[in-house]
Amino acid sequence: MSLGTRLYTWRNGELVGEDEFGNRYYREKKVASVRDAKRWVLYKGEPEASKVPPQWHRWLHKTTDDVPSKSAAVRPWQKPHLPNLTGTELAYRPPGHALAGNRRDKATGDYEAWTPED
Repeated sequence: MSLGTRLYTWRNGELVGEDEFGNRYYREKKVASVRDAKRWVLYKGEPEASKVPPQWHRWLHKTTDDVPSKSAAVRPWQKPHLPNLTGTELAYRPPGHALAGNRRDKATGDYEAWTPED
């Protein structure tokens, strides 16, 4: 984080909350309406936008004015938030990928190529 961002946050920012990853969320202090206030996030560690959970994404983009809480109700179908894993050891690699063993299943013979009619 740059020195300018730190100074701006110190002078104009009001801490609103923190997520489970340690990212801290701010809004402008001196604004007539809460809806008009700028909102921003200071990331813990590397700045990576995919580290922002959906609840905080909604708040940052002014879809809602409700500040998410850490004890927000989690629906049974919701999975825990994961940051983007592309380029890491945990990234998905389909069968046949060079880094996933380089072996593909044999063709099953159920494919029939399309040919245009004359």
